Amino acid sequence: MAGAVAAAPAGAWAAKSSLYRGPAPRPGPSILYRKPAKAPQLSNHGTWHAKPILISGASAYRRGEFLYQDYLYDDHGAKAASRDPNDPRTAGDSFSRPNGTYTYPTDPAYAGNAADLVEFRVKPLSHATAFRITLNTMKKPSLVGTTIAIGSSKQPREVPDGANATEPAELFLTVHGRHADLVRAKTGKRARGPAPRVSISKRRRQIQVKVSHRAWNPRKRTVRMAAGVGLWDSKSHGYLIPGAAATATKPGGGAGLAQPPAFFNVAFRFNEPWQHPFPPGSVFSDPAWWRDHDQGDDLAKGDLAPFHAEVDFGKLRRGVTDDMRNKPTGVPTKGPMDRILASHFETEQGTNYSKTCGAPTNCLGELRGRLQPYAIYVPRNPKPRDGYGLTLLLHSLGAGYNQFGDTRNQSQLGERGKGSIVITPSGRGPDGWYYGQAGADTFEVWADVARHFKLDPSWTAISGYSMGGYGTYKFATQYPDLFARANPVVGPPGLGVWVPPAPPEPGGDASNTNRMLASVRHIPFMIWDGTEDELVPVAGAVKQANTFDALGYRYVFDLFTGADHFALAVNDEFAPAAKFLGDHRVKRNPAHVSYVVNPTMDFRSDGMVANHAYWLSGLKLRDAGGEAPLGTVDARSEAFGTGDPKPGPTQHSAGVLTGGNEQAMPYAEQSKSWGRTPKTPRAKVLHIDAENLSRVVVHPRRAKLDCHAKLDVTTDGPLQVRFAGCDRTAGFG
Repeated sequence: MAGAVAAAPAGAWAAKSSLYRGPAPRPGPSILYRKPAKAPQLSNHGTWHAKPILISGASAYRRGEFLYQDYLYDDHGAKAASRDPNDPRTAGDSFSRPNGTYTYPTDPAYAGNAADLVEFRVKPLSHATAFRITLNTMKKPSLVGTTIAIGSSKQPREVPDGANATEPAELFLTVHGRHADLVRAKTGKRARGPAPRVSISKRRRQIQVKVSHRAWNPRKRTVRMAAGVGLWDSKSHGYLIPGAAATATKPGGGAGLAQPPAFFNVAFRFNEPWQHPFPPGSVFSDPAWWRDHDQGDDLAKGDLAPFHAEVDFGKLRRGVTDDMRNKPTGVPTKGPMDRILASHFETEQGTNYSKTCGAPTNCLGELRGRLQPYAIYVPRNPKPRDGYGLTLLLHSLGAGYNQFGDTRNQSQLGERGKGSIVITPSGRGPDGWYYGQAGADTFEVWADVARHFKLDPSWTAISGYSMGGYGTYKFATQYPDLFARANPVVGPPGLGVWVPPAPPEPGGDASNTNRMLASVRHIPFMIWDGTEDELVPVAGAVKQANTFDALGYRYVFDLFTGADHFALAVNDEFAPAAKFLGDHRVKRNPAHVSYVVNPTMDFRSDGMVANHAYWLSGLKLRDAGGEAPLGTVDARSEAFGTGDPKPGPTQHSAGVLTGGNEQAMPYAEQSKSWGRTPKTPRAKVLHIDAENLSRVVVHPRRAKLDCHAKLDVTTDGPLQVRFAGCDRTAGFG
């Protein structure tokens, strides 16, 4: 039972992190506090010992190993003149399109992800040099080929085995399945000495190759290296080359390229640019949301020369650990970056585009694997003594985790106050609406950040754009004791389109957060919408704001004149939102708790159950039938000696947003604030008003009560009220 969960014991991982560590109930879903997951791709075996970098596009020397961490799900190959006409990604990736156009064969063995490089390592041994390639997906190792270019040359050399690419090199090491060849780049002839030895771990999805020093010995030199991963054709003993459209056995997406290169993914891309929302034309004409812009463009030329690393074997011989922090090829510590998460969930390897989400159900999303990417912004100012704040910035429908990368939306929220880390999870794809595993991904990312950075668990806020705005409403109403303030931007109150009084489409009433707004009594909202929004009708936005007003809650509603759904994203100016979110702290133990229970949003197997808030837990509906059941509770403890602040009158004003990419954006503002909190006589009395609830668990210490507090209960049916830790249960109704 949620009400009986105690705080994490000393020594448990959560107690060492930057998450809530107070008395039960813990705020948020249980997945936030689950022990870290282990991903086989991130594990070591045998000669390998260094911890992975987990920041994409970075390299480091660690414990005598050289590591490069690649981007996840960026295996899109070259940019051809046109996409594969059967590309399964096109239906829902309007704002998360890659630059590359390659598609995998449709045979399930490729899993839509077989050539996705996760990590490259190299390490000198006593009699050989060891290389390790880690892939995101590995169902059948013989389907994948990897070529490593070793050394340099004055002229670019043809990569062997029909790869249709060039690279300066002295040697080419090609591994496919359990076989490897080391050849002279100039002549294509096999290098002298023993053949390379290959070992494969399908569980870890790792390929290890050892090259004897009798064949090649780097000694203590600095050696140029490059690497690319593609698909292998065992019949022709060479690389598979993409055609125009994928078949069961051949890749597609190569239309218009005279000689399509074989590689889907290349290593050592240290300077991949961020995709920006401005100018807006590039979002549609030249998108690269997966950080594959340079990879796609240079692969289209067949030129891999820009992608390489200079590996210092002298450092490796000395066992040096050097992250080369904040250098162009090293590990960044500040600003925007992409990180890698080991998730608790892997429903299958690779990707799956066969089903779109868009319903209030546990859609598994497109990114099915154990490893998940997320974007993070680390403030550039010194780390606050009490820890960074944390701000969720949730992405839109059709978008991905890099939607806000290197934007003012991200940095302005991050640099406010003493500095707040800003995170954008992938949500396992572009259309999960933050339900089930798509929602759990947000809290897995939160927990991952808490393991790597010192956070102030009381300084948290939530924001999001479009579908992310819906996620802002959804998470704030489900888990109100997690957040201090909220900022939904052009967010629909329900899943899909809501024109009241009709239910949202296609999400229905079960998805409508308007029915749950009572839960956010202690979270002020700043709501931004546009009068000409073609995707989020203004009627729903106005209804949402007016519900805040009718409840007497604190809010600011800015309605931008003439703004369509994308105007605020293109303008990219969020200083007023950053100021509103500020450095306010979560109110953990308020005197007055209002909460709405919506079990249709619960996914127990994913650790996503919302049946508790502040000092109430174990909330259970008496009647959970029908399509959109709700239960509500309003509880007030007189032991705090405070009453409810008096809501002020509804205010109306006007303003202009300046400083963005576009011209000034005028808006009409509606708002409400509170007066001072009045003092009242203290008494050990608890008032509860409940509807459609059969059980409420009260945590008396957090409500400043004792086990013998007087109960004043109003209920519309049978209700049990239990005092946690008191051996006291009372029945009413």
